[in-house]
Amino acid sequence: MADRIPLRPVRGAAAADRKRAAYYRAAGPGATRPTRYQLEDESAHLDEMPLMMSEEGFENDESDYHSLPRARITQRTRGLEWFVCGGWKFLCTSCCDWLINVCQRKRELRARTVWLGHPEKCEEKHPRNSIKNQKYNVFTFIPGVLYEQFKFFLNLYFLVVSCSQFVPALKIGYLYTYWAPLGFVLAVTITREAVDEFRRFQRDKEVNSQLYSKLTVRGKVQVKSSDIQVGDLIIVEKNQRVPSDMVFLRTSEKAGSCFIRTDQLDGETDWKLKVAVSCTQRLPALGYYQAEMADAALNRSGETIHPCIFQSSGTVSLLASCVMTAVGFSSVPLLRFMMSAHKVEENPPSLLDLFSINAYVHAQKPLLDIHSFEGTFTREDSDPPIHESLSIENTLWASTIVASGTVIGVVIYTGKETRSVMNTSNPQNKVGLLDLELNQLTKALFLALVALSVVMVTLQGFVGPWYRNLFRFLLLFSYIIPISLRVNLDMGKAAYGWLIMADGSIPGTVVRTSTIPEELGRLVYLLTDKTGTLTQNEMVFKRLHLGTVSYGMDTMDEIQSHVRDSCSQLHYQATTSTPPRKAQSSAPKVKKSVSSRVHEAVKAIALCHNVTPVYEPRAGGTGEAEHAEVDQDFSDENRTYQAASPDEVALVQWTESVGLTLVNRDLTSMQLRTPSGQILTYSVLQTFPFTSESKRMGVIVRDESTAEITFYMKGADVAMSTIVQYNDWLEEECGNMAREGLRTLVVAKRTLTEEQYQDFESRHAQARLSVHDRALKVAAVLESLERDMQLLCVTGVEDRLQEHVRPTLETLRNAGIKIWMLTGDKLETATCIAKSSHLVSRTQDIHVFRPVTSRGEAHLELNAFRRKHDCALVISGDSLEVCLRYYEHELVELACQCPAVVCCRCSPTQKARIVKLLRQHTHRRTCAIGDGGNDVSMIQAADCGIGIEGKEGKAASLAADFSIQRFEHVGRLLVVHGRSSYKRSAALGQFVMHRGLVISTMQAVFSSIFYFASVPLYQGFLMVGYATVYTMFPVFSLVLDQDVKPEMAMLYPELYKDLTKGRSLSFKTFFIWVLISIYQGGILMFGALVLFESEFVHVVAISFTALVLTELLMVALTVRTWHWLMVVAEFLSLGCYVASLAFLNEYFDVAFITTVTFLWKVSAITVVSCLPLYVLKYLKRKLSPPSYSKLTS
Repeated sequence: MADRIPLRPVRGAAAADRKRAAYYRAAGPGATRPTRYQLEDESAHLDEMPLMMSEEGFENDESDYHSLPRARITQRTRGLEWFVCGGWKFLCTSCCDWLINVCQRKRELRARTVWLGHPEKCEEKHPRNSIKNQKYNVFTFIPGVLYEQFKFFLNLYFLVVSCSQFVPALKIGYLYTYWAPLGFVLAVTITREAVDEFRRFQRDKEVNSQLYSKLTVRGKVQVKSSDIQVGDLIIVEKNQRVPSDMVFLRTSEKAGSCFIRTDQLDGETDWKLKVAVSCTQRLPALGYYQAEMADAALNRSGETIHPCIFQSSGTVSLLASCVMTAVGFSSVPLLRFMMSAHKVEENPPSLLDLFSINAYVHAQKPLLDIHSFEGTFTREDSDPPIHESLSIENTLWASTIVASGTVIGVVIYTGKETRSVMNTSNPQNKVGLLDLELNQLTKALFLALVALSVVMVTLQGFVGPWYRNLFRFLLLFSYIIPISLRVNLDMGKAAYGWLIMADGSIPGTVVRTSTIPEELGRLVYLLTDKTGTLTQNEMVFKRLHLGTVSYGMDTMDEIQSHVRDSCSQLHYQATTSTPPRKAQSSAPKVKKSVSSRVHEAVKAIALCHNVTPVYEPRAGGTGEAEHAEVDQDFSDENRTYQAASPDEVALVQWTESVGLTLVNRDLTSMQLRTPSGQILTYSVLQTFPFTSESKRMGVIVRDESTAEITFYMKGADVAMSTIVQYNDWLEEECGNMAREGLRTLVVAKRTLTEEQYQDFESRHAQARLSVHDRALKVAAVLESLERDMQLLCVTGVEDRLQEHVRPTLETLRNAGIKIWMLTGDKLETATCIAKSSHLVSRTQDIHVFRPVTSRGEAHLELNAFRRKHDCALVISGDSLEVCLRYYEHELVELACQCPAVVCCRCSPTQKARIVKLLRQHTHRRTCAIGDGGNDVSMIQAADCGIGIEGKEGKAASLAADFSIQRFEHVGRLLVVHGRSSYKRSAALGQFVMHRGLVISTMQAVFSSIFYFASVPLYQGFLMVGYATVYTMFPVFSLVLDQDVKPEMAMLYPELYKDLTKGRSLSFKTFFIWVLISIYQGGILMFGALVLFESEFVHVVAISFTALVLTELLMVALTVRTWHWLMVVAEFLSLGCYVASLAFLNEYFDVAFITTVTFLWKVSAITVVSCLPLYVLKYLKRKLSPPSYSKLTS
């Protein structure tokens, strides 16, 4: 069985020798062993590929393995075929990239030394701190837009044709017949791009103009975000965006730490704890309040107070008195405020601030990784100099939000060197697959045009200036490639966008990129974010299981009753018993009652976490009350919880709901309030945070009332099952909760004696001081405690899904769309959501890709994965990076065969890379959907990007091609609007080409009969009118056509599958329309020539009238569901043509067109050209009906 195959890499020398010997024996004594490249060329299985049998072997020649997966690609021959099939484009692109790099060399990124508050000391120039999402500037706008338009063959062809009309020898008709349509297309495109650019400019200006407080020697000044420089000291208030990458120097929070929200950076709405540099946090907080008092003085007296006044003061009271005297206020309130806020002694030793110290930060060069940072803080004016190591916990990255307190930081990276900008890709001009397919068809039409012109010149006998005649024939038949194709498609895209935004079933939907609505109908892969996209990121406590009894949402009142009874009993015992004594681990075990077991479980959940209660000051309070200590203000209405995980907050909120409330927490203590109002105080002795490796967290606390020391631990069931005492229910209940989509946590405890704790504490402190293998030694010491722990309970927490996520995902799956979930969350969380949302069905297996760090481990794990069939893949970002380094092609090929893929711990750059890999390897259309700033790169990299306006802001929705309000709207957007947009554009494009092919066929027949003369059949207004007022309205009304109703398309999403094959617009359907055009053009021209009497003008009148009627009837033949506007368009075009006959005397004989002869001749030709097609359509629907016809009947 595949699950019994050991997946561990071979590390031992003996095992390596055995495997190597087996490999050579398998080859045989006379056999030739295949090389790696031969195996690669033969597409051999990874199972059969020989691996080097030691870890050292994988690391000796890394460069060799870089090229291994790409051996097939590099061995392609580059001959004439390669050059014609696209090599020329590759060479041109490479040359342009080389010229751009030569002209604009990128500045090398280097490590830097940043002096606090002295940006002028920077050794090199750094980029401006401005955000720019615009594609063009003033000088590149026109050239850039024109390039984007004329890089398509269709537009470039018509530019050449229009310019040729300035040459007298090549002039065929009036200039406006060529330049008017081309000018209209360019005007519409330039206007649309200008509007989009202006909107981007306004959004960028709004962000860059946000004001921040900057500390200077003269006090606090307001600066724009774009004017911030490296080395500036910036004050960021609560709920304010961090404008640039900074090192966290100090905070108004007395603990020296603050919480920040990183949802716009990594997509996680969990608050992250950041710690200020201890050297600067310990300084008296004068710099900030000097600026505040200087502002007050300036506002009151209009005079500036020099900071030396504050620094020369010996005490706070003298400082306050000086300021208040200058301002004209009484110094008593300020003195009381400063004394209470800072607890400064009457004679403090020094009054230093950030400008009175000589310090600098040495920061590494700007990197993409948002989860790591290396730097040092150095203060030179102390003896000896103070050196402090800086890590990721000391940083504040740009685009994060300060969630608690006021912080001061020194700017280290600005502008395009910030982590958020480096992880954001540049916006690209997206081109739809339908446009690319039509571009290929126009190339085929051009080849037909050239061939037809050469045939005409050949039949002419190459007489006279044949090359000039060849070019004139090219111009005569140029309507084979109609310029109106571009006009109609662009207008159709605008109509589709309007229909999407006007749909009442998906309110609030905004189409931001109007050029790719058809892409919504061709999607094969949908890559979605998790947090805020599939889920609401709101955790709800659902289940508590004690082994013998289980409590759900409907029995929470029983838990509340048990907690109240147990707390009352303990309180009674505490007031009547003897003084507390130390706990003894050898006490006899007595079977506990249900109330005490419930109370123990709830107390463990209330103590084992990293949650901090925060009390907001009451609105309208006095300044004195706002800054007073609030440690003892335990009013429930002012309390909010802050934590690094929403799971933690959900658990603490649940304990509050059942009667045990967390009212206070700092680094050394915790306080709980019982239902009776009693405050229980616990000293926090040790805290062991959660890591992805350990999958558990723990805390050691001492009960101040009983002096009992308890070690509490909670974690995933896979990590806790070997730690707790033997039981027969843990695995089964955790499985039951997981099947319900709940996130499970196992809670356990162990009571310690004072001697046991002191022994552990000494060994733990010694391990933490180790220089080498510190993490391993600390983990080993902790493992000595993690033995024989008492299992208390299992909790089940639900992350609420967005409304109707499950049916939406099921609809998309039935539509043939493969769904990948890319998230920055933990593996366990991502797996749980994948199950609860039914991204992975209940019957499917899940293969969790083990963490790999080397090529050997990646190879073994890929071998294990390829043996699985029809299972979902769950892989972490680190393992993904290793696999892509060595086995990119193999990994993508295997992953694409999975019904669902979950990538966890993905950075924004990795998300975008996965999208690009799918596009390159599968050549299928991809769609990315997200709601946070961390999803912008993924959204922009996909063929179609969808943004959701949610709790994480509007960054994703503003950068996306389509913006929606809720995830459930994706189903209707794709299955209804995407499907109809593609089918309508396919029909519209082919019909417009048919319209040009018909008139070109008539021109060819006319020239052939009249001695191959290069004379136009129709001139002037007839050609312009044919492409506009006479046929434009009915043809354009095809954008309202639909084969099935929207309700039917939602009910049968399987109809969407056919679109991915591109059968609505293919060379097969194109050639069918070509044959129809040749038949109708020949019938119209030959019929008119046979029926005309004496004058040539009768040929023009009969053939042109029959042509217009034929086009109107062909629109009716193409329509599948009539709309009242279609009927109006048909009669409007016919009325315009009939009305214009009275004014076209130079083309028509008015006396002839009013006779009965004219009418019956036109009618006969029209019937012969259209009736057979109607018969064929009827027979096809009867004998081979399309899939949708069964639903509409």
